[in-house]
Amino acid sequence: MDKNAQCQGTSGAVYGLGFIGAAIYFISAATGFWMGVLGFLKALVWPVFLIYEVLKYVGA
Repeated sequence: MDKNAQCQGTSGAVYGLGFIGAAIYFISAATGFWMGVLGFLKALVWPVFLIYEVLKYVGA
């Protein structure tokens, strides 16, 4: 089995748990239906927000 293929499960699990947490956070903060839909879409791309904030904090 390819060594890279073995590592995929762990990152997928972390992303999945992060997705669930982000979806709960964004949807619970929504004030209406369409804001909930937007929250769901934000939950799909939560790593983008995380990396953006980290790079902003670091000053890169």
